[in-house]
Amino acid sequence: MSDLFANLPLLSFSDGGWGWNLLRGLLSTLQIALGAYALGLCIGLFGALGKINGSSLTRWLLEIYTTLIRAVPELVLILLLYYAGTGLINQVLDMMGYRPIDISGLVAGIAVLGVVQGAYATEVIRGAMLAVPLGQVEAAAAFGMSRWQVLRRITLPAMLPLALPGLSNLWLIVVKDTALLSVVGFSELAMVTLQAGGQSRAYLMFFLAAGALYLCVALVSNQVFRLLEKRARRGQPELV
Repeated sequence: MSDLFANLPLLSFSDGGWGWNLLRGLLSTLQIALGAYALGLCIGLFGALGKINGSSLTRWLLEIYTTLIRAVPELVLILLLYYAGTGLINQVLDMMGYRPIDISGLVAGIAVLGVVQGAYATEVIRGAMLAVPLGQVEAAAAFGMSRWQVLRRITLPAMLPLALPGLSNLWLIVVKDTALLSVVGFSELAMVTLQAGGQSRAYLMFFLAAGALYLCVALVSNQVFRLLEKRARRGQPELV
């Protein structure tokens, strides 16, 4: 314990301290998490619509996608999509006569985690959509609303309160999954923490500091999603 307090200056923001490095790592973590979460929500929304209203082929392909992604560990998917995915893109470009491109770690990290998030978001959003009373949808159609209007005015607002608890869990999961990108060399919070611990040998202190930062993100996120859920449920009876 005395060694822990003796190493506290290493967390400072002055010369020789790792404070700014940890904050930059946290910023990179949040950038990847926000990008991957947004991409996952887009994939999840279209995936849910495809599973509910798509053709049999569309539903079959989406079922394969969601099953495979949820069955394979995230670390294996990250390694597979990061290395094989970027290599496949450059091979296709080469076959088409274009020069290979250098995909940045940020874009690759967002894409990989976004694809993973999309599978989970598809099932969360699909379940919330199916929980919307069918009578509301039929009533909207009876008033002459198009399918897009029914989706925008009826289905999405009604399913949002039902989906938010699951979506909040997915946000916390993607924040933690960013740490897995350290295995491919991306400099986010986990990688910076590992580098700081390796140079100073104060592993315990730096990993405790990283854990505290992740906890702060979780606490703030919980409050934000609580406010979003309260707003989405306005006009509805409060849950006991």
